[in-house]
Amino acid sequence: MKKLILFFTALTLVSTAQIFDPVKWDFSQKKLSENEIELSFKANIDKGWYVYSQNAGEGPVSTEFTFENSDKFILSGNVLEQDPLEEFDPNFDAILRYFKNEAVFTQLIQVNSEEDFQINGEVYFMTCDSTQCLPPEALEFTFNIDGINEDLISSTSDTNESSSKSMWALFFIAFLSGFAALLTPCVFPMIPLTVSFFTKQSKTKARGIINAVIYGISIIVIYVALGVGVSSIFGADALNNMATNVYFNIGFFLLLIIFGASFLGAFELQLPASWVNKTDKASDKGGLIGIFFMAFTLALVSFSCTGPIVGTLLVEASTGGYFGPIVGMLGFSLAIALPFALFAAFPGWLNSLPQSGGWLNSVKVTLGFLEIALAFKFLSNADLVLQAHLLERELFIAIWIVIFGLLTMYLLGFLKFAHDSDLKYISVSRLSVAILTGTLTIYMIPGLWGAPLKIINAFPPPMQYSESPQGVGAVQISSNHSIHSSNDGQHIGPQGLMAFHDYYEALNYAKKVNKPLMIDFTGHACVNCRKMEEQVWSDQNVKNMLANDVVLVSLYVDERINLPKEEQYITKMAGKEKKVKTTGDKWMVFQANTFGTNSQPYYVMLDLNENQLIEPANYQDYGSVSLFKDWLERGVNLFNE
Repeated sequence: MKKLILFFTALTLVSTAQIFDPVKWDFSQKKLSENEIELSFKANIDKGWYVYSQNAGEGPVSTEFTFENSDKFILSGNVLEQDPLEEFDPNFDAILRYFKNEAVFTQLIQVNSEEDFQINGEVYFMTCDSTQCLPPEALEFTFNIDGINEDLISSTSDTNESSSKSMWALFFIAFLSGFAALLTPCVFPMIPLTVSFFTKQSKTKARGIINAVIYGISIIVIYVALGVGVSSIFGADALNNMATNVYFNIGFFLLLIIFGASFLGAFELQLPASWVNKTDKASDKGGLIGIFFMAFTLALVSFSCTGPIVGTLLVEASTGGYFGPIVGMLGFSLAIALPFALFAAFPGWLNSLPQSGGWLNSVKVTLGFLEIALAFKFLSNADLVLQAHLLERELFIAIWIVIFGLLTMYLLGFLKFAHDSDLKYISVSRLSVAILTGTLTIYMIPGLWGAPLKIINAFPPPMQYSESPQGVGAVQISSNHSIHSSNDGQHIGPQGLMAFHDYYEALNYAKKVNKPLMIDFTGHACVNCRKMEEQVWSDQNVKNMLANDVVLVSLYVDERINLPKEEQYITKMAGKEKKVKTTGDKWMVFQANTFGTNSQPYYVMLDLNENQLIEPANYQDYGSVSLFKDWLERGVNLFNE
């Protein structure tokens, strides 16, 4: 009551005195990228006066920013501010947070519109000096924003694995996949045949090289066009959702099993003969069109070998958004096209190539085993999303032990398929691969009894998704975590850490224990989430900080538990209507609309007023123990200041 009396007394004094205007606001904007803009709110404060922080404390009006709703942009997080002073305020007889001389606030936005538009809103603030306070004031602001092109909107709506780092990683994997396809019986023998054709049919050596280069470029164009087609048909949002969609994951599982069985020799995947005959006839026309159809004929003829690899690659690339399949096909086709151009330029190199033979089928069989192993990863994804517990960690590891054990036996000559030739001796390269697969097999065996298996941690289900989450015979909850009551809504999470699964329960608990709130946007089928938990969170220092210094809330964006009917609703996310039906939908929309991204893992640290303490963290930029530990320490220190 004393504070209220003081406040209104101050207002009365102001009303009878001269008119004060001690704060001048400047509004500006800075373009950070093609679709990201930083809005700046700068308050120039007269000497002796101050403006309160967004979290001033009890008594005065805290500075507050509001924005008119629009589907043309997304707010990336909350309004950030510079470090305020924290000093005694005689007007309210309390220690409060405020700014002197200058206050700068910033807000990041993501642009989702092709058209130019305005961002309108107001800043609500209060100004005081050492003896009096002015009435709170609401000042309107307007920013004129330029639109971005449609393709960029599509690509930026999906930030899961869309960074340049992930694209380069995808390109490298695709290139290796193309090299593997090159060593199959359907493609490898075509190198000397095709190069000889160009060198013999061309009037000059230079012309032969040019034709071979055009042939290689045609191969790239054909496969990249396939990537463009996949992206255009499904779109960025659909491709991103594949990673957590039960039906897609089960479909991919069955598809890869079929591909793997084909590589093992169960049957041949072949396109209709009429397609091959038509393209073969077109290749006889000569000129650029003829060369292009020669490349198309190669793609069709080699489909039985390249089809499974291309299919698998497109599945993996699909989680890279709109450009994922395109980048994947570019890397794949480049690996196939390069040998034709290089051997045409230097035909003498053909003499150094190994002769076609049984080793090519061995490569094909090895790829078949790898396809089948990868298939169970997609089945595991579906099981994790459903939380059916049909393919728990121990069973998954057991299946992989059998697969890689059989592969090791095959490479050593103890296992033979119908199309294999007699193995007279084991080559050094074959023995080397057998050593690697055999080592992996033995390495996985302790995982049946709870070993972490950090080398392959991205593939099996997480430790807590097992028959014995803490390992066979281990105490299920460590003494460090047993102090947390389950009545608070916490659950045993990754690394045995106690974590909430509801944001609002976690926020209330954080206020109760006076600790910062760390949001872990994750997913049951999120590979990079498992990598962070197994490789980074397993560090003892990191684990201790997560257990003792923050309140952890893991929000699973692929949780399939239906919300009560009265809590289901339709909203907008990235400019599109989104039906919020499940718990996962709820947290996905919360992440996208609050923080401007839908990628996982994504870590946000908040204070008790739900303000961001530091910049959010992700796997790409904070995927090491040192970087993530530093991020945690900075956030906790800022909270405790």
